[in-house]
Amino acid sequence: MGRVRALHESVQAAGRGIRAGGAPRHNRATDEAVAVDGSEGTPHSPLITTPLVHGLTFAESYAYLDDWVLAALGDMGINAWYKPLNDIATDAGKIAGAAQKRIVAGSGAVLHHVTMSYDIDAGKMVEVLRIGKEKLSDKGTTSAKKRVDPLRRRTGLPRAQVIDRMITSFRTRYGGTDATVTAQEFTRARELATTKFSSAEWTTRVP
Repeated sequence: MGRVRALHESVQAAGRGIRAGGAPRHNRATDEAVAVDGSEGTPHSPLITTPLVHGLTFAESYAYLDDWVLAALGDMGINAWYKPLNDIATDAGKIAGAAQKRIVAGSGAVLHHVTMSYDIDAGKMVEVLRIGKEKLSDKGTTSAKKRVDPLRRRTGLPRAQVIDRMITSFRTRYGGTDATVTAQEFTRARELATTKFSSAEWTTRVP
């Protein structure tokens, strides 16, 4: 779930017990709600300095930060475009959605989070998420099950190969080096996951 979304607005009544069914519910720091299995999505979350988007509106910053994604999809033969405010779409439906969190502390930063659909269980999605009629109308479709155009269907490639090709597309344009998470960073992340991000206070809160 997106951090600013109320539970009843994003999750179906029958889906509020998803934790008991083996699908844990999480509140991420950015907005929007998404139902994703570990093997179904290809998320990426660039953390950038605020000056990179200085002078851009929120709408412009979404499109700017995901321009490389459109190019990477094009490299795989997918004709995709940005659909304001925060969707990446094809002629067959939505392929990804983005969300942001602006961090004002210190010198400032922008967390730009994107979840791309590699595969989908559409039946499970509509059981868990509450997708209003106005959202379907905004996407130009009448069925929630037809809203998503997953990468597996589009490319026929294994998920790992899709990820590798996206990384290659990015590096071809901008360069980049591999980095690793330090033991200290990993320990701190596990601590936060346990003490903060798994707590009922966090997973049910609305700012």
